[in-house]
Amino acid sequence: MQRSIFEKDHEAYRETVREFLAREIEPNYEQWEDDRLIDRSAWLAAGKSGLVGLGVPEEFGGSGITDFRFRYVVAEEIARTATTSFGSGLSVHDDIVIPYIVNLGTAEQKQRWLPGMAAGELIGAIAMTEPGAGSDLQGVRTCAVRDGDEWVINGQKTFITNGIHSDLVIVVARTDPNAGSKGFSLFVVERCMPGFSRGRKLHKVGLTGQDTAELIFEDVRVPATNLLGTEGRGFIHLMENLPLERIAIAVHAITSARAAYEWTKTYVFERKAFGEPIGDLQNTRFALAEMLTEIEVTESHIDRCVLALNAGELTAVDASKGKWWASELQKRVVDRCVQLHGGYGYMMEYPIGRAYVDSRIQTIYGGTTEIMKEIIGRDIACEFAS
Repeated sequence: MQRSIFEKDHEAYRETVREFLAREIEPNYEQWEDDRLIDRSAWLAAGKSGLVGLGVPEEFGGSGITDFRFRYVVAEEIARTATTSFGSGLSVHDDIVIPYIVNLGTAEQKQRWLPGMAAGELIGAIAMTEPGAGSDLQGVRTCAVRDGDEWVINGQKTFITNGIHSDLVIVVARTDPNAGSKGFSLFVVERCMPGFSRGRKLHKVGLTGQDTAELIFEDVRVPATNLLGTEGRGFIHLMENLPLERIAIAVHAITSARAAYEWTKTYVFERKAFGEPIGDLQNTRFALAEMLTEIEVTESHIDRCVLALNAGELTAVDASKGKWWASELQKRVVDRCVQLHGGYGYMMEYPIGRAYVDSRIQTIYGGTTEIMKEIIGRDIACEFAS
């Protein structure tokens, strides 16, 4: 069926994104993957081309666009070009960090940080996960203690996307050890603050060009003016942003599944075995039929979720449904596509090879599939609670 989610403005923007990726990213991407780091020049170029900071209000140098369909277009084009390491870092910056600052920042904070973020000059990260605390944020041990007009932060974070390049890091810290979920606050730690350092640049299975790092905070003195949002409401602030964060992952999952299918469809009708294209074999046709059906059904649901997000109606539970389903589908589709490519599917020179290693993290970060199901299951159980 014909999709109806995109309008003329979105398709016009798609041409801008395609041209940018072809000019700035694709020619350099293999080298950046080998270097295990996307060069900062890519961020500056993205800023000049309008690919970052879409949600930054115009008064702070952004486009002022709150329609997530434009970010959907970016995700589709990044998936098509198999430049996922670039797209993953961009998503954290645009879909997580910028919304926090736009929605929670003071006028002074917005003026200080948003123009640079919209220009690609300041790169954002969010530091939640710790060596002993992943999906269970109640286990966070990083602490912040008030000292006059400053907060002193101590702790360690890990698996932090944009950890090496980040100029601004939203840090989740415990500010009241006796207040349970009301004892967390968010702070913006800036690159040159004494006591803030980077640990290892982590060597991952996939997304090798996306920098992921450990962050260390040793008596980092943060001005009280760098508190983001309300003291003690950090956990609530995190929950409020989950629908956007999780549907963004779902969007990347379904766009990646679609891209893998399209590469494979082309490949199987070009590759011959036993004197005929392998696409003419019944097993191949059945595999393509199954994948296309699952992709289109899921795509339709994710489209609805994005429209609900735009309308302010997407719940954390519905986002969790979309996140786990689309990311698990992505794994299945990419795996089958590798199989249909045969030995060439295992070669990194083919985009399906990169997609294979890049896809594995999707069911883990942003909340594992198991956590998503637990959230949904609890919501179901609440219907019967007395």
